[in-house]
Amino acid sequence: MGAKTAMLAYADGDIRPALRNPTPCTVDEAEGLVRRVHPEHQVAPETGSTLYEGTYPPEEVGYATVLAGAELLCDRRLTSHRPSELPERLRAFGAGRRILLHGMHSMVDALSFAVWEDGRLVRSLSLSPDDGIVENIGEPYDFELPYWAGDHPVRPAPGWPRQGPYPLPFHPLDLGEAALRALFGFVLEGRPEPDDVDPDGVPLHGFRLTDPSGAEQAERARLQDLVQLMRPPQRLRMGPDGRWHEIGG
Repeated sequence: MGAKTAMLAYADGDIRPALRNPTPCTVDEAEGLVRRVHPEHQVAPETGSTLYEGTYPPEEVGYATVLAGAELLCDRRLTSHRPSELPERLRAFGAGRRILLHGMHSMVDALSFAVWEDGRLVRSLSLSPDDGIVENIGEPYDFELPYWAGDHPVRPAPGWPRQGPYPLPFHPLDLGEAALRALFGFVLEGRPEPDDVDPDGVPLHGFRLTDPSGAEQAERARLQDLVQLMRPPQRLRMGPDGRWHEIGG
């Protein structure tokens, strides 16, 4: 599994009909949405994408579209480990509407999603195998129940040594795809269903977002320096003796 998302949407109810039949969106409409969400950033046009390819944009890039009854943004800055802490000004944009937040990262098997109805947080969930359950607010949706009931356990991978029990009752990315379908009407991995939204048919305008203070750039540079200090990953191969040996070791 390799799906990643960073999506924030405002909708007049169920967003799926708007995504199923997307109305044309001009660059000016999408740019206006981006500028409202990021008033402190410099905004410049960038190559666009589709909802299938653009759910997790490159750094400093955001995608957006304005549809009939819905507005959608894809932007890494908008998701966090605690989705309930979405800034108040972003929640205020959705006054009287439904707000949907979905973040998923395959590298660390992390999932976070949240839903507000008319300004009230009704569900927020954030979890990963490393951090455990970070947030679990509100009643689980029906699509979640089989996962919490243990119907989708993570099986040990054949051939890998020293595997303990998976720290969660299900794989976050599995539930993430179920949440994506239930809330947005499509999946990134797995078999599409006949009435699913075609995410490749939803065009997104692209914009480069630059922090004029330089704080975002400095933080990225700091993280890159930390990565350089990390030990290179080990590569293992099973030998004829049935034991694992480091490649090149």
